Amino acid sequence: MKRTHLPLNGLRVLDAAARHLSFTRAADELAVTPAAVGQQIRALEDTLGVVLFRRTTRGLELTPEAEAGLGALRGGFLQFEEAVRAMQAGQSSKSLTIAAPRDLTEKWLMPRLAQIADADPELRFVLITADENVDFTEANLDLAIRWGDGPGEHEGEAIESEGMVTIAAPGRDGDSAIAWSGEDGVALVRVTDAGLAIDAAAAGLGRATVPELLARRDLAQARVRIVGEPQPSKGGYWLVAPLPQWRQKKVRALVDALTA
Repeated sequence: MKRTHLPLNGLRVLDAAARHLSFTRAADELAVTPAAVGQQIRALEDTLGVVLFRRTTRGLELTPEAEAGLGALRGGFLQFEEAVRAMQAGQSSKSLTIAAPRDLTEKWLMPRLAQIADADPELRFVLITADENVDFTEANLDLAIRWGDGPGEHEGEAIESEGMVTIAAPGRDGDSAIAWSGEDGVALVRVTDAGLAIDAAAAGLGRATVPELLARRDLAQARVRIVGEPQPSKGGYWLVAPLPQWRQKKVRALVDALTA
């Protein structure tokens, strides 16, 4: 059913003017001029085809037509307020849904989330595995982490990293190559992602070149060592979200915590 176009600004002015029975006091409440209130009331009267107020010796009075609609009008505004509160409730929600590649989730994201949750035990996380573009609408996502040279079509912030590092197990020369995610060349071991390449290197199966961000925890735990110098990379991991999600307080707080 097609909805009737509602002159919401005029109805809001009518509500205020009817409560105060004064265009001046209504203007003060609405932070506009009395003339603007009068213009809105006249425009509303033209739209509705009825007279809403009459000036008498006692001051401003409502007409029967205006009084007939005020109860439903005020009930409608209360429902609007409830609707706004319901939509804003997500701002204070402690649940966040995050999409990220499997290896990033295991090697970097989950340890960071554990630290964040220690500071706020009420937080709840839903983690979704996603390597490429994610439909934020279908997945009901708050935030995604993906590899690239920028945030793409979304808002975003880069996660700082040393680029790419070649790693091997401590005490091993790591002469054999470990390939991952479609890398070319001869390799002793081929795996599906950089996280498995790190584990293969830690197991002594050779050396792997991976994003430093993913190897950071394994390097700190001395499961692997760096061979040579870190190499810059055109791409990196980005925290991204469409603008409405990016503006949410809970998302901004999570981004700040993840990039601290």
